[in-house]
Amino acid sequence: MDPIFAQIQSVVDRYDELNQMLADPDVMADSQNYMQLSKEAGQIRETVETYKRYQDVISGIEDAESMLGDPEMDELAKEDLSNLKPEKEELEEKLKILMLPKDENDDKNIIMEIRGAAGGDESSLFAADLLGMYRRYAENQGWSLQIIDETTTEVGGYKEVACMISGDKVFSKLKFESGAHRVQRVPKTETQGRVHTSTATVGVMPEFEEVDAEGLIDPKDVREDVYRASGAGGQHVNKTSSAIRLTHEPTGITVAMQDERSQQQNRAKAWKILNARIYDHFAQENQAEYAEQRKTAVGSGDRSERIRTYNYPQNRVTDHRIGLTLNKLDRIIAGDLGEIIDALVLAEQTAKLAALNEN
Repeated sequence: MDPIFAQIQSVVDRYDELNQMLADPDVMADSQNYMQLSKEAGQIRETVETYKRYQDVISGIEDAESMLGDPEMDELAKEDLSNLKPEKEELEEKLKILMLPKDENDDKNIIMEIRGAAGGDESSLFAADLLGMYRRYAENQGWSLQIIDETTTEVGGYKEVACMISGDKVFSKLKFESGAHRVQRVPKTETQGRVHTSTATVGVMPEFEEVDAEGLIDPKDVREDVYRASGAGGQHVNKTSSAIRLTHEPTGITVAMQDERSQQQNRAKAWKILNARIYDHFAQENQAEYAEQRKTAVGSGDRSERIRTYNYPQNRVTDHRIGLTLNKLDRIIAGDLGEIIDALVLAEQTAKLAALNEN
């Protein structure tokens, strides 16, 4: 049997231990501990259930093989084997994937930043289109998307926009979206019908709760400035100092937040973005390790890396990292991202399995 299966029994033992702990009245009385243990059990439940089915199939194969040659049972045994042996192979592959090292951030919510890059007004409009695409995909997944910071352009696009996407395993599905997205189309401002190329960049960063962020940032390294928020055209200007600017002095990363009426709300949002940006900064700085974690099949996550082209005249989307081309741009920009994301997840799993087999 593959060496990876030797690790599974320890997972099964841990799952049984967790269920015993969750039935303990003292654990049930501690809601925070109970939630953490429940989450851990939930993360390994599929592995345990798959392994138990695998054991049942192995047992069934052994029983069927013992009946081969029996005049009364031979035909039935062969039929059982024809069903069980393919299932055994499928379960072995599934278990290998389930036992692959997990990205510790896969279960987290994300902060996504989209910026218009090359292409002027057209790039800002494309940034707005990308935000709409992710918003509709989030709705389809049952997630929530909240704008937390934005700088709009006169043509109705975004110079930059930051949003928080919350739900089940958001980072695991959207972590591959970091990079430069290129659009080829006739801009609304183009009078001669010429196709232009523009780009927008997407950054996907895991959201860190205060508990998670301990050790990530030393509060003494962060300078906080408080100032009065300013509204467009002088409207809705706060008479109190509610706007917050946080500066992480070791890296120079700055976050300014003035969207909310209260200083406390702006501070909370600013800290979430600061935590995410600093994590992203160190991940990018340690590019070799980061690329190894992501596996080169799906790129490094660097925002300057061109990852995808959206060709409107040909209704075509191409993901350059895995060589996937789909002639359904209209559906993808409408939020139907499932086929691309599934292909990227599969590419990462395949690369990890290949690396495991090399070792």
